[in-house]
Amino acid sequence: MRAIGVIRRSRRERVSREEFEELLKSAGYEVLAIMEQNREEHPKYNIGKGKLEELKELVEELGPDKVVFANRLSPSQAYNLWKELRVEVIDRWQLVLEIFEKRAHSREAKLQVELASLQYEVPLVKEAIRRIKLGDRAGFKGMGEYQTRQYLKHIRYRMGKIRKELERIRADREVKRKRREEVGFVLLALAGYTNAGKSTLLNALAGEDIEARDQMFTTLDTTTRRFRLSGKRVLVTDTVGFIDGLPPFIVEAFHSTLEEIVKADVILLVLDVSEPWGEIRRKFLASLNVLRELKALDKPMVVVLNKVDLTGEEDVKDKAERIERIIEERGVTVSRVVSISAKLGQLDGLYDALEEVILTLPKYAPFEITVDEPEKVPQVMALINAIGEVLSVEYGERTRVEAYVQTGMIKELTRLGVGIKRLNQSDQGEGLEDGQRYDDGR
Repeated sequence: MRAIGVIRRSRRERVSREEFEELLKSAGYEVLAIMEQNREEHPKYNIGKGKLEELKELVEELGPDKVVFANRLSPSQAYNLWKELRVEVIDRWQLVLEIFEKRAHSREAKLQVELASLQYEVPLVKEAIRRIKLGDRAGFKGMGEYQTRQYLKHIRYRMGKIRKELERIRADREVKRKRREEVGFVLLALAGYTNAGKSTLLNALAGEDIEARDQMFTTLDTTTRRFRLSGKRVLVTDTVGFIDGLPPFIVEAFHSTLEEIVKADVILLVLDVSEPWGEIRRKFLASLNVLRELKALDKPMVVVLNKVDLTGEEDVKDKAERIERIIEERGVTVSRVVSISAKLGQLDGLYDALEEVILTLPKYAPFEITVDEPEKVPQVMALINAIGEVLSVEYGERTRVEAYVQTGMIKELTRLGVGIKRLNQSDQGEGLEDGQRYDDGR
């Protein structure tokens, strides 16, 4: 497929040519030319009439299969442009949906892409019906008025069915998530701009070999893997990448996937530190906007500057300081800003940050565990090391252990007939009797 790209920039719309070209490439287009214009939006054609005449000449000369706008087109603008150019015209979000269709593999991802596509089509079909009434065209995709109206009914019916199926998938995921919390897992979510290296980071953390390519939107399917961090049992989930100005219909369609970010204990917001500062800033702010829309900015967050192997130490330090200034200016709560190379497995700074953040989570708390039967001490110590972190041990007739333990796993300890009390609480000193089950209030 061959395409001509069109970019219109204004004070309101800052469009990255590099990102637009990468989107076209990811969708499989051969880019014949990129036309650019600086002006405010023209209500009828999006671009100005003079630039439209240039575009018509370019279309006649190069014969593209499509003209792709980097800006969002209204249904009437898309129709007016098609009428002038006599070639299919799509905008940035239709281009993104085409990429999504290529990348979707799981049943859930395919349903989410279909829902987003149908939501996008609704205003186009409504515009076609309006045009038919004006006698302006034959209908949507060559259909008459009756067929177009029936197609609109079909779209709405299909959207309802997809939402119900996605809700069932979401409910199943919620059951699994609660079970994971009950058995004491800490939940991490990888978030950030597309192609920041989230899948590569998941591979590095969990020792996996999940597909990770240097292209946009490689991941549409939610992937969760486990790993241990100094005895702590952790689950990390990769999610769909963000993009600047992510439209509401895509956020809604991918709600069940993006919900993994909302439900996580800690968010790892990944940025590509090797990019120019202007791109890093734009993508960081775009990511914060998506997290704000998801109401996830109150979550513990670690900003991860990835791909340090592609730039210099001083450059990384300078960009980290700039990121910290933005965090302070915007009043965003961020636990740490760390620099890593997921590709090379250089994750020490991230591990240190996670150790620090996890110990502040409500599900992770300090306890005093007492063991009266010496023969049980090795078994108890092995379990504590598996579900927590030992702070101190006093051996004797009664062994006393202070440790951070994932509260969801306390019941495993009580089955061994030990005494347990939570430290740094108002009821400190009022330990549970041997064998009594600890209830953390959930």
